[in-house]
Amino acid sequence: MRKAPEAVMLFAAGFGTRMGALTRDRPKPLIEVAGRPLIDHALALAEAIGPERIVVNTHFRPEMIAAHLVDRGVLISPEQPRILETGGGLKAALPLLGAGPVFAANTDAIWSGPNPLALLRAAWDPARMDGLLVCVPPAQARGHGGAGDFVADAEGRLTRGPGLIYGGAQILATEGLAAIEAEAFSLNLLWDRMLAEGRLFGLIYPGQWCDVGSPEGIADAEDLLKRHV
Repeated sequence: MRKAPEAVMLFAAGFGTRMGALTRDRPKPLIEVAGRPLIDHALALAEAIGPERIVVNTHFRPEMIAAHLVDRGVLISPEQPRILETGGGLKAALPLLGAGPVFAANTDAIWSGPNPLALLRAAWDPARMDGLLVCVPPAQARGHGGAGDFVADAEGRLTRGPGLIYGGAQILATEGLAAIEAEAFSLNLLWDRMLAEGRLFGLIYPGQWCDVGSPEGIADAEDLLKRHV
């Protein structure tokens, strides 16, 4: 079983309901930011680190995402008849991803700065970690109105609490998914197990980040990219 992650999971199955009319005729990952679909921004980050394989899960309007990714060397993990959420989606994709730790990333975030997946790879320490999440200080985040998700200690070990924002990119050891019996579930269940064992860590992102969760987030993301070229 490998210790270094060599497969990337991109989450693209959601409904994008907060996007309103923009997702009536297309899935959220195909909404454009700065002239490129969101999924292409995420795919560029994944391709830049040269993984052995990239897997994309689909549910809402899956044929459109599959058509967009044809000939891109991407494996598709379809979720039918129901959506499996992040944890269930990752678990269902394991036969395509392979054994051992994997990168996992949302497709609705824009990053301005170093490639977060490359930072994760450099910081990953399987002797201490079962999970490593890229976390963003609120002052470096756009499009996120919450109080934050985690607090990190001096070693980077995470606990839940207001403060750092989870940026949607991570490395996860996947063995713990087998103990979760539900078919559809959030990755929060796996994180909670890692938190209880002191094996969930955070990496502080040094650049800027935007959550493209609403139509307003598109303008925020495009402004971010213009300011940090």
